[in-house]
Amino acid sequence: MTHPGATLSDKHRVVIIGSGFGGLNAAQKLKRADVDIKLIAKTTHHLFQPLLYQVATGIISEGEIAPPTRVILRNQKNCQVLLGEVTDIDLTNRTIDSLLLGHSYRTPYDTLIVAAGVGQSYFGNDHFAEWAPGMKTIDDALELRGRILGAFEQAERSSDPERRAKLLTFVVVGAGPTGVEMAGQIAELADYTLRGAFRHIDSTKARVILLDAAPAVLPPMGEKLGLKAAARLEKLGVEIQLGAMVTDVDRNGITVKRNDGSTERIECATKVWSAGVAASRLGKILADQSGAEIDRAGRIRVMPDLTIPGHPNVFAVGDMALMDGVPGQAQGAIQGARYAARLIKAELAGADPTAREPFHYFDKGSMATVSRFSAVAKVGPVEFGGFIAWLAWLFLHLIYLVGFRARLATTLSWIGTFVGSKRGQLTITEQQAYARTRIEQLEEIVAEVEGEDDEATETVRADDSATVAS
Repeated sequence: MTHPGATLSDKHRVVIIGSGFGGLNAAQKLKRADVDIKLIAKTTHHLFQPLLYQVATGIISEGEIAPPTRVILRNQKNCQVLLGEVTDIDLTNRTIDSLLLGHSYRTPYDTLIVAAGVGQSYFGNDHFAEWAPGMKTIDDALELRGRILGAFEQAERSSDPERRAKLLTFVVVGAGPTGVEMAGQIAELADYTLRGAFRHIDSTKARVILLDAAPAVLPPMGEKLGLKAAARLEKLGVEIQLGAMVTDVDRNGITVKRNDGSTERIECATKVWSAGVAASRLGKILADQSGAEIDRAGRIRVMPDLTIPGHPNVFAVGDMALMDGVPGQAQGAIQGARYAARLIKAELAGADPTAREPFHYFDKGSMATVSRFSAVAKVGPVEFGGFIAWLAWLFLHLIYLVGFRARLATTLSWIGTFVGSKRGQLTITEQQAYARTRIEQLEEIVAEVEGEDDEATETVRADDSATVAS
């Protein structure tokens, strides 16, 4: 049974899918508009994804980068926040279907803004996820924190040199910004925070490997900054292996194929995957109904006004939208969402929807932190790195965090970590680290039991048939 999706209204109905940078900014920009907003998201929080790696390495808490969406928007009376995973979009009837704990809901719209974002891509090898979590959700970050710190704990108790070496080997797949940041922080965690904390092992001997099939580190930022970032990582002791494509991942390690055709097995307990993205499946749902193009990552090609073909009331913004010159970064989502909100307000005031000015993206540059006191940045034609870039990185990320309390708490955490050597979020649990595999084991057990029940049922039916025949 499908239930009404939300409180009904006679005003112009705007439905926003997603509570990331695009969804949240669209809702906030419509605060004073005479509309009724329904923001539907599958999580209860707005996630500041660029700092997930700091949650995974114990620098900050998840609460500092994931404030509750409902609390952020509680004073915005024209917006209702709804929890649920969107399962279908009907462009003809202008409705959204969503699911929450087994209950289906249907929400009508007049204007739709789809900002569902992207997830991790394993390039068709989704089974890698069991042993190499991505870096797209809070669950991913907490799981990785448990596995990283748990590896040190297990190594401390091990008397087998080979097992200790495997436990103290950390492999990061993907040399983009997330991979570079993650590799740098694992190295610093081992070299600074955990130095001297163990009696049986030396944490500074941990081996951190950064892998990528590409020929360079940070390819989108250019050769100069890539080389600068690589040099800093190598100074931290990170091993950089380029031209290495991952072909297999399991509990005990990873297998890579190199450009020369050779293969290598790397024994390691902890793997981090940051090598690709896949857009929300909603992109394909929209494309199937509108005839729009989608790329290999599942992103939908949008019109110059960020709408999908034939549907000027349906906007796609952020990572899931495909437009030349607009990167899949936070700024693309923020600017696209604000642009869509401005169009909605203008047209409610009488503007001609057929005379829209096309969306123009303003490139504010890109940055990646490598380690304490070191980052790389590219702003237009200007490229720079080192301490100044690191300060600029800190300042920019503080600006985009939501709420004064989050900014203050994050600043204090950074001071403790970067000025000293302390990290305040080193608590781990087995459930955080291995819940994914436990759930899959339970699913396998249930499937086996159900299979046995089916076989027993078929046997009973066969016996009944034989009895009737006799």
